Amino acid sequence: MGRANAGKTTILQRVCNTTEDPEIFDGNGNKVDAATVQGSLTRGEHNIEDELVFRSNPGFVFHDSCGFEAGS
Repeated sequence: MGRANAGKTTILQRVCNTTEDPEIFDGNGNKVDAATVQGSLTRGEHNIEDELVFRSNPGFVFHDSCGFEAGS
């Protein structure tokens, strides 16, 4: 939960006790180029089927969604 560049990935890094960026996989297990989902100040497109996994903690799998927006 939170706006773009609010530190959500940093919180996940703390939970997983790592400083590495997560690897991203699509719903079929294919690695996704992180540059295509890189954060920005504007609302981005997110696929809930994509999995974010930290190499140091492969047991934790996170999903990113477009979230909720007031008035939508």
